[in-house]
Amino acid sequence: MEGVLHQIISGIATGSIYASISLALVMIFLATHQINFAQGEMAMFSTYVALTLIQAGVPYWGAFVLTLVFSFIAGMVLQRTLLEPLARAPVLASVGAFLGLLLIFNNIAGWIFTYTLQPFPTPFGAGAPILGGMLSRHELGSTAVTLVVLTAVWAFFRFTRLGLALRGAAYNPVSSRLVGIPVARMLSLGWGLAAAIGAIAGMMVAPIVFLDPNMMAGVLLYAFAGALLGGITSPLGAVVGGVLMGVIENIAGAYIVGTELKLTTALVIIVVVLVFKPSGLFGKTLANRV
Repeated sequence: MEGVLHQIISGIATGSIYASISLALVMIFLATHQINFAQGEMAMFSTYVALTLIQAGVPYWGAFVLTLVFSFIAGMVLQRTLLEPLARAPVLASVGAFLGLLLIFNNIAGWIFTYTLQPFPTPFGAGAPILGGMLSRHELGSTAVTLVVLTAVWAFFRFTRLGLALRGAAYNPVSSRLVGIPVARMLSLGWGLAAAIGAIAGMMVAPIVFLDPNMMAGVLLYAFAGALLGGITSPLGAVVGGVLMGVIENIAGAYIVGTELKLTTALVIIVVVLVFKPSGLFGKTLANRV
């Protein structure tokens, strides 16, 4: 029983990181109705930027903030220069652009920073595990950071005029334009926020998996499964689904399929959700009347 509890608590900590990426995926989907397959690689590249700043002597939290600023601006620039021209392009053109971005970020990171595994520092110390050895200090700290970020994002969308305008531009761009909301600017803002949220996830997961250009491949798969499980149209569902995926990953890896096949669990969940409940746990089923 203690072993199961340990896996659940550790899974919640890991799942909170998946929840961040899931939320970023949902934000992009609501704005463009496309999945940003490059979200993980963008987060990885931002994490390399943070490591470069830290190695240059910038304190961790200073590098953290500077990386968020860099990621936010980079996300906005990408949307305005590359993806906005594809707004009316066929779906396959947008998918090709996202896959192209994935390869570009991956190869540029390997070219600049090499493919060697590199340790990434944690600001939470390397002391003994807490809660009876069930949780490391970094897991607890990263969970706290992620919860603060997710709460801030929820408050931004719920209580600020800018957040409400961004939600309106994502859900109904035509009506938003009619009431004076600058939809193009709002979409750029959404991309910037998604990139910054992804960067936080990258910096939180890097001390666990070590930093290399391919470190986010598995994380993105779990996050994508979490977004589908919770509902690709529901920000709340993305958070819940991401946390559930962390728990499912740990339980499946420890007691069902083993660590070698636990990534397959995410693929199975993706297929099952798409076949039996495409709207997910919290998403809305949309129907067009003809």
